[in-house]
Amino acid sequence: MKIALTTSGDDLNSPLDQRFGRAPKFLIYDMDTNTFEMVDNAQNLNAMQGAGIQSAQNIARLGVGAVISGHCGPKAFRTLQAAGIKIYNTSAITVTEALEQYRAGTLNESSSADVDGHWV
Repeated sequence: MKIALTTSGDDLNSPLDQRFGRAPKFLIYDMDTNTFEMVDNAQNLNAMQGAGIQSAQNIARLGVGAVISGHCGPKAFRTLQAAGIKIYNTSAITVTEALEQYRAGTLNESSSADVDGHWV
């Protein structure tokens, strides 16, 4: 399974970004092969509207089964949920820490958005 983690960096030691839709990048981690790829999200950083929906659609096209981020707004949440993607929120500092929490089973799947739309 592939997991998308929000970040501003380029590797596993990068900080976990607290925003989903406006995260600068996504680290797509493949749990089966323990490899990752970086996906740029710059087109949504300064979008006037629709950043969460666009980011969620892009993630869904990559075949991701779960998203780990600090927060997820209502439109992105609905889009991810409709695509069958599980959402996990965490206060982890780094991508590695968030992955360790996921592997340990200490993250709870979100049942709703945890911030309002246009949250910055």
